[in-house]
Amino acid sequence: MDVLGKLVLVFFAGLITALATGIGALPFFLVEDVSDRWNVALWGLASGIMVSASVFGLIFEGLSSANGGSLTGVVVGLAVGVALVVVSHRIISGAEVNPKQYEEANFKKLVLILGILTVHSFPEGVAIGVSFADLGFEGAPEIAGFAVPLLAIFMTVAISIHNVPEGVAISIPLHAMGVSKWRMVWWSVFSSLPQPVGAVIAYYFVRTAREFLPMGFGFAAGAMIYLVASEFIPEALEVGEGLPGGGHRELLSGLTAGVLLMVPLAFI
Repeated sequence: MDVLGKLVLVFFAGLITALATGIGALPFFLVEDVSDRWNVALWGLASGIMVSASVFGLIFEGLSSANGGSLTGVVVGLAVGVALVVVSHRIISGAEVNPKQYEEANFKKLVLILGILTVHSFPEGVAIGVSFADLGFEGAPEIAGFAVPLLAIFMTVAISIHNVPEGVAISIPLHAMGVSKWRMVWWSVFSSLPQPVGAVIAYYFVRTAREFLPMGFGFAAGAMIYLVASEFIPEALEVGEGLPGGGHRELLSGLTAGVLLMVPLAFI
């Protein structure tokens, strides 16, 4: 597969995760509301999958991808990944996007919104791109004739699952505004469009400068783990405030299911 073909495949994987955000709007085609219990469980499932994929996939891969210096690279990458998320959040502090603004935005405002969303979801795209670093190498499972790393498959699925409850969260205020169901799907997908772009950039970088591959794996893992701790779990607990036990039971059940689902990644 030529370079352009590989970039297209990586972009397509990122696009799949973006489209998965639109799935979060689909329940509103069937019901008027999505229960908080299911929302919390989905956030927990996504968190468990993301942390497991980061530890069993990205970090383990980073430690085995280079020479003896790979540990230092992974650790440095972890620190940089966390730092990026922290700095990004400070940059957009006070500029959080309310989905209600989507329908009311003019072109300038949409550009601003997309910029904020890029800062918010770019690390997830980076994780996808880095996981494709060994694309085309022998021994990888084949999909449609392409040798795709197993880690890339797991990471694409993990981020797609995470994006579903995010799509639900975006669709709830739009539904309350009376926005049409298909437009809710579009705006949900729109919120994750930076992911395929981030995936292509990260993939191209780690393939061009393979000596930085351990750092790239650590960077993606650090960003993902910190996002889970600082955003996903707090979001789940906020949604579950009105549930018995504050939603902790549903969150723990989802986390456990997510971890168990990804444990095989450590042994493959």
